Amino acid sequence: MKKIAAFISLIYFAPLLAMSQTVIPLYKDSIPNSKPAKDEEKSEQSNGILIISKVSKPTLSIFLPSKEKATGTALVIYPGGGYGIVAAGHEGIDIAKKFNEMGVAAFVVKYRIPNSQTMINPEIGPLQDAQQAIKVVREGAKDYNIDPNRIGIMGFSAGGHLASTAGTHFYKAVIANANNTSLRPDFMILIYPVISFTDSLAHMGSRDNLIGKNPPAEKIKEYSNELQVTSKTPPAFLVHASDDDGVKPQNSIAFYLALIKNHVDAEMHLYESGGHGFGLNLKNKNEQWMDRCKNWMENHGWLKQ
Repeated sequence: MKKIAAFISLIYFAPLLAMSQTVIPLYKDSIPNSKPAKDEEKSEQSNGILIISKVSKPTLSIFLPSKEKATGTALVIYPGGGYGIVAAGHEGIDIAKKFNEMGVAAFVVKYRIPNSQTMINPEIGPLQDAQQAIKVVREGAKDYNIDPNRIGIMGFSAGGHLASTAGTHFYKAVIANANNTSLRPDFMILIYPVISFTDSLAHMGSRDNLIGKNPPAEKIKEYSNELQVTSKTPPAFLVHASDDDGVKPQNSIAFYLALIKNHVDAEMHLYESGGHGFGLNLKNKNEQWMDRCKNWMENHGWLKQ
């Protein structure tokens, strides 16, 4: 039976499988909150970037470090894409491989794109997948050779909104959780993240795609994650460029200030230039945000074997 399952996985997930160690369906059985619909998922290269659109069948791509390097820390990664596509390459696969070099296990989530044709409630679909990924990784900690208390999340752009939502809404499960597994990540890494859905800060494309073009005030507040921070919110590392004309850097600033106000450990790096969507590589080749991130993780003990 296991061989059959592996063969089926190979057929359906071949595009990502070639670049990772294993790709598995995010849900073992039926996908919650889904409608019967034709699978129209499409993967393509756009300006050298891997783009996946119309995702209705979420997966988890698993990248494990060598046993010699393994620290026991894991990172669940949500690529960006404005809740319209998933930028699975430079904000997913490339990042996962970099963390493997540090001894960190990485899990890239291909989460569902909100769509009323494939989901009963499109608004919660991405968060369901975000929570399910944390749950799968935590419950499989022994198999993945990781510490269930050292599982972080990471998000880019709209994936940063999804990550910060998972990091501030963990108290309310939107998935089945029979074992009452903790859905709280142990830390967050947010790179040029969408944080707020308020009119003054929101990336309107992300907001429109997730909660609609005319959302009620309570929904705007609910998904403005700077307003959802509490003392139980996980520590966070944030990166943004001052000249980001896609997602205002004030998103990161607002979240950072909310964390500090609630006495949550936080570190933020604002770079003079870099624009939006730079992935691993800032315009200033002399500065690598990943080096700062590594230092932050070392300071918290997450890179100790």
